[in-house]
Amino acid sequence: MDVLRLDAVGQAQAVRNGQVSARELAEAAISAIEARDGDLNAVVCRRFERALAEIGSIPAGAPFAGVPILLKDLGWRQAGEPYAAGSRVREGVEVTEDGYGVRRLREAGFVVLGRTNTPEFGSSITTEPVAFGPTRNPYDLAYSAGGSSGGSAAAVAAGMVALATASDGGGSIRIPASLCGLVGLKPSRGRVSLGPAMGEGWSGFTCAGFVTRTVCDTAAALDVVSGYHPGDPYDAPALPGPLAAEAGRDPGRLRIGCVSTHPREDVPEVPELTEAVTAAAALLESLGHDVEPGGPEALGDPDFPGHFGAIVANNVAAQVASLGETRGKPVELEELEPRNAAMVGVGRSHSAAEHIRATQWMDAFRRRMAAWWSAGHDLLLMPSLGVAPFPLGWIPPEDLSLAFGRTGHAVSYTSPINATGQPAISLPLHRNAAGLPVGVQLVAAVGREDLLIRVAAQIEQARPFDHPAMR
Repeated sequence: MDVLRLDAVGQAQAVRNGQVSARELAEAAISAIEARDGDLNAVVCRRFERALAEIGSIPAGAPFAGVPILLKDLGWRQAGEPYAAGSRVREGVEVTEDGYGVRRLREAGFVVLGRTNTPEFGSSITTEPVAFGPTRNPYDLAYSAGGSSGGSAAAVAAGMVALATASDGGGSIRIPASLCGLVGLKPSRGRVSLGPAMGEGWSGFTCAGFVTRTVCDTAAALDVVSGYHPGDPYDAPALPGPLAAEAGRDPGRLRIGCVSTHPREDVPEVPELTEAVTAAAALLESLGHDVEPGGPEALGDPDFPGHFGAIVANNVAAQVASLGETRGKPVELEELEPRNAAMVGVGRSHSAAEHIRATQWMDAFRRRMAAWWSAGHDLLLMPSLGVAPFPLGWIPPEDLSLAFGRTGHAVSYTSPINATGQPAISLPLHRNAAGLPVGVQLVAAVGREDLLIRVAAQIEQARPFDHPAMR
């Protein structure tokens, strides 16, 4: 039995059944990382000996006892382990406490093997940090694995581990999932606590989750880490029960809006994205759902990118200022990659009043978007990424005008959902003529991850996901 071809739920079952020991499973994943990561550069920190030593202290009856996992090197802090957030600036800054999510993963029996690559501070759609070098796509090494959870996505797609942690502030779960042919669910705002190190990221845009190969794994992993902690600034609406129980339940007949080309005039049409959404719409109709053209009118608001970008820049500026205090000396702009230096400069130029006005604009935008679901729609179908799969270097580090323009197009379908705090899932339903994955995205109303899991599992059963990049 090739245990690495099982999903995490299957691996846990194999350990419980005695088909493989927790140590054997971890050693198989370690061997896979050593054999496969050389070209990909997905895993930037390896803690193999420490991980093996921790297996003996896994809590009795833990649901995922012995299942290997990798942590994204952004947001998922582990005490005593390096934490660079993709940047040279954090060198020597110590992590003293597990994040709540990491604590819950370890209590559930997961074995943490290391940390995965991410762009500096997670502020790019491609994982090409100066500090660690580029992560390559397992489907084509010349192509990007996406960002900012690109290292996690490449590792899972290549079969090193069944799942890895991720985070999403403008599309950073869904974009790598799309480019690497995986399942990536961005949860509702507040579903997964970001504490104790932080309350919110990017003024509430950021959330934590996973990239996986199966819907069942996505549901089960979110069950492990979900939950409010006292002091959190947000609390997502309660779910009817465990998400894992929703996989296989009939979603009923759903009313689904469909957007295959972006309503904002500055976003160019991409034929392969239209093809992916059109095919997904036909599949959903064949499953008994009502699919109709159209989506929220607010999605096409031309003022959205400016307000979103301003809020992100303000937060990056604040993050860099805080990092300077933590390390004991201010961060100079020359220490940062050009993209982040530019954002810090923009953020520093904004007043507190301007930031608050931008967040108030987003409050109104969120209500305008929510009205579409309140009017009787269940889901919105659209691309996971606003551009075609792209090669490494396509986001140029020095030509910031081109880089920001291309990034804006890429996140045109994802960043509005970060602003609204709604859950959205990217599914691997299409490949382009070159064989590269192209994901499609389903968006539900706030708190309705249960509905996304039901319909995603229904889709997966009707058209099982294929993962040829696993070697």
